[in-house]
Amino acid sequence: TVIRAAILIQNWYRFTMARLEMRRRYSLSIFQSIEYADEQDQLQLSNFFTFMLDHCAHPDSVSHIFTSPSVSQVVDEGLYLTEFEKKIDVPDSYYGPRLSFPLTVEDANALLHAFRNEQLLHARYVLQLLYETRRVLKEMPNITHLSTSYSKEITVCGDLHGNLDDLLLIFYKNGLPSEQNRYVFNGDFVDRGKNSMEILIILFAFLLIYPNDLHLNRGNHEDYIMNLRYGFTKEVSKKYKDHGQQILRLLRDVFSWLPLATIIDSKVLILHGGISDTTDLDFLSALERNKVRDHIRGGDGGGGGGVILFCLKNLAILDILWSDPRSQNGCTPNKCRGGGCYFGPDVTAKLFERYNLKMLIRSHEFKPEGYEISHNGKVITIFSASNYYEEGSNRGAYIKLNPELIPRFVQYQVSKYTRRQNLRERVGTIESSALKCLREKIYAHRSELTSAFAQYDLNGTGRISVNDWAAVMESVLQLELPWRMLRSQLAQMTPDGEVDFMSCFYDLKIGQPIKEVQPALVETLCRYRKDLEIIFNVIDKDHSGLISLEEFGHTWKLFASHLGIEVYDESLDKLVLSIDYNKDGHIDFNEFLEAFHVVHRLEKKAN
Repeated sequence: TVIRAAILIQNWYRFTMARLEMRRRYSLSIFQSIEYADEQDQLQLSNFFTFMLDHCAHPDSVSHIFTSPSVSQVVDEGLYLTEFEKKIDVPDSYYGPRLSFPLTVEDANALLHAFRNEQLLHARYVLQLLYETRRVLKEMPNITHLSTSYSKEITVCGDLHGNLDDLLLIFYKNGLPSEQNRYVFNGDFVDRGKNSMEILIILFAFLLIYPNDLHLNRGNHEDYIMNLRYGFTKEVSKKYKDHGQQILRLLRDVFSWLPLATIIDSKVLILHGGISDTTDLDFLSALERNKVRDHIRGGDGGGGGGVILFCLKNLAILDILWSDPRSQNGCTPNKCRGGGCYFGPDVTAKLFERYNLKMLIRSHEFKPEGYEISHNGKVITIFSASNYYEEGSNRGAYIKLNPELIPRFVQYQVSKYTRRQNLRERVGTIESSALKCLREKIYAHRSELTSAFAQYDLNGTGRISVNDWAAVMESVLQLELPWRMLRSQLAQMTPDGEVDFMSCFYDLKIGQPIKEVQPALVETLCRYRKDLEIIFNVIDKDHSGLISLEEFGHTWKLFASHLGIEVYDESLDKLVLSIDYNKDGHIDFNEFLEAFHVVHRLEKKAN
């Protein structure tokens, strides 16, 4: 009896753990699928800027996004170390770190202490630091060559994405950068997290102190347009209201000078994304990386026409920043992200043979355990941002490479709240957050889904089979998710075993509905809210947050034309007039766009 009971308990435990793991995995799949779909939208938005330049009545309103600030602009704004001291006062009430250049280890320690206590570094010191960082980066090659013979090990870190706690934990576990403790940080320092600026300041400070021992590679998020979408621009503007735009302009230039790759002992290639069947390291070494800015390259010189976005020197940079490995041979377009490629083991083997390489270390891709080994041990993905999607969603990791080039992985997870939760509670939190994101995505495509459901509901019953429901969800949303498994979380079943397809939308609505807007226009504005926010921020060159009614209407019509969306002229005109509250011919576009987001009815009631 005791043995039988023990077996039953063991079977129950295994079954419970298997179900929890299944829920965890599909939750992470939801997060990743939505993330990649958002990146596709981002790349499509870049194509729109080309379209906009060709069709805009006032090309000057958008042409500035195609070029970084000129040297003359930089000089005019006083970007000399001595000039900063004259032009920007540091008040006596400021109790944060006071930097003097050249920096010392004591300065770096002061920064770490200040940021642990949520202090800001004063704008004068930020600008001085960025100016000095750019000066050092300009002297560095496109591909940095390192040797393990100068130290016992080299530490390689992946994406941090503004998660300061992860960087602090890495330094706590592994030690601060020094001549004896060398680091390579492999891009994507910024966006998503709330402390991107602090991470940059710390990394740049150590770069200035140990330029031969701390190395930085550029990631796909060290980019002006990406920063507009994923939070870094807002972070800087919020933290540095008076000097935010000056800091952002200088950062844009600093990012353009970040090295593209690192090679250790002529055997280990480290770059952010991946490779393709056309990757040429000699070509990458020779190009002028600072002129490959913000995914933009000049076209035929015909008055702005023919500007090619995301071309990046014959796609070379795009490939190394955006590509992902796959187990299948070959090199195919990366349709999930919308940029870069999928590269197989044969592509890796070909590059290794050409350059006599042994290992490729890349980042760019969320991994639940913080790392993953693929292509028969030749490709390693390292991801250093723990809790990336949600508290408890994943571990972070870094790699220790010894002189024998044998990788050792160190995993960790910053734990503020998860230690108080058991496994079931942690998985429940992750699952709930993932499903919330997915429901919002579903609601933003309500019209398309409803039309597609109706094609299977020939009798107008409001019900279709589970198979048909799953087929519609995938054909419209294209997220490659296990829809049959997710059905119970997203839609209700009728007593006869069919899906009530309109139940997908029951607990959702658009926030702050404006009666002047037709429902179809509301949904369209909600769906493209992020894109419109970026476009309006680009047009708003004086950063006032205001846009003229004429510009608003013209931009929306251009955007709708580019995407093939039906334009609701009369409804849009009524809407625009209704939100010009003081009748001065301008609207606060951020306030306007905030009205078009998905609200969860049950959550609102709970609040």
